[in-house]
Amino acid sequence: MAVLEFPLYVAGKPVKTEQWLEVNNKFSHEVYAKVALADEKTLEKAISSAVKAEKEMAALKPFQKQKILLHCVQRFQALREELTELLVIEGGKPKSAASAEVERLINTFQIAADAVTQLEDGRLMPLAVTPAAAAFRSMIQYVPIGAVSLISPFNFPLNLTAHKIAPAIAAGCPFVLKPASLTPICALKIAEVLAETDLPKGAFSVLPCPREHADVLVTDDRFKLLSFTGSDVVGWDMKARAGRKKVTLELGGNAAVMIEPDTEITDGLVDRIIGGAYGHAGQVCISVQRILIHADIYTELKKKLIAKLKKIKADDPALVSTLVGPMIKETEALRLKKWVDQAEKKGAKVLIGNTLKGVMFEPTLLENVDESLDIYQNEAFGPVAILEKYKDFEKGIQIINKSRFGLQAGIYTQNLSKMLYAWDHLHVGGVIINDIPTFRVDNMPYGGVKDSGLGREGIQSAIRDMQEERLLAIKQ
Repeated sequence: MAVLEFPLYVAGKPVKTEQWLEVNNKFSHEVYAKVALADEKTLEKAISSAVKAEKEMAALKPFQKQKILLHCVQRFQALREELTELLVIEGGKPKSAASAEVERLINTFQIAADAVTQLEDGRLMPLAVTPAAAAFRSMIQYVPIGAVSLISPFNFPLNLTAHKIAPAIAAGCPFVLKPASLTPICALKIAEVLAETDLPKGAFSVLPCPREHADVLVTDDRFKLLSFTGSDVVGWDMKARAGRKKVTLELGGNAAVMIEPDTEITDGLVDRIIGGAYGHAGQVCISVQRILIHADIYTELKKKLIAKLKKIKADDPALVSTLVGPMIKETEALRLKKWVDQAEKKGAKVLIGNTLKGVMFEPTLLENVDESLDIYQNEAFGPVAILEKYKDFEKGIQIINKSRFGLQAGIYTQNLSKMLYAWDHLHVGGVIINDIPTFRVDNMPYGGVKDSGLGREGIQSAIRDMQEERLLAIKQ
């Protein structure tokens, strides 16, 4: 099969450069395509063009921005099958999950299109709170922050890219986006569609590039905001070097689900936990990594989880039946194998799995894991989950809170008081009741605390991050 070539997009135009990045099929490892790479000169053109486009982007009316976003919705719907296949090949994402991600891409742009006309453009503010201000009235409007830099991850190369691009358009901010080098083509397909719209000249650039060149996206003060999704180590380092710009970070997780004894142990519950722990080979920030089960139901649920997992194998992502596909690269699979082996040497019990062949890591379930180990403390980002037994609800909440991460947590209970206690006491960005922490809808504020990040994604939250309040005070 011929190797496909994809241009990068600089200042809204497709450009082929003299440097190329090869992109392989994550299952077969064959080179599938190559994409043009940006150099320092290309990056400078993209940044200066974005700055020049600030005024024109800010002047776009809501109906104009909505038209651009709805064009994207229509085109992504037409490209549904192509985009699904691309996710399977480029990202190694199982076909059913790939199809769901394309649907979320469409939904995210649709939500942004709706938000453009639904979000308030400003508000009145009373200033006559002291005698000195008695003669004043005030209004506040929301204005675009300016040019923004966006860095997206490999694991959701369509939807998490959409969560940066769509709010930028809705907020009126020109942008430069660097997609993940492992999965750059999805972002370039979005750029291809954006190039068909009436966005102002220079308003967007999508630039695959080496990390050493991309550092300017972090440090250049011409950007007024940096939005990064990726590892916690990289993200916090970027924040330290970002200078005066605003920074939003959506980083890693170590998500837990907690099952109370008033929960019915159904096949549906077992399937949901397994889907949350092992879907897309666990390469999801809110993948279920820790499964806390009350002592009264521990043995029953453990048996059902093992029985179901015995029927699931890592397989070709192109198959509709596949839940667990390949990990993104062999070094990540080897890292995870090392962590599990370390746990086993320290007394953990491997209930099932811990078999690795290349990038195919079989779904693995552990118990009795030492809390000091990497597999417990850090983000597995692979098809591994840990069982834990607890007896007291409040103690279970404390166990969840021990993690240095705090993205989302899931609690299964029918007790309203316990639901509210969890909401009040869990140190996470989102508490999900009677479902797994992997639940996400694209309009909800999404993000974490502690090492899991700073700020919130979700269309309305991201739009507000890309805008500033501007006050008008009038003396009568």
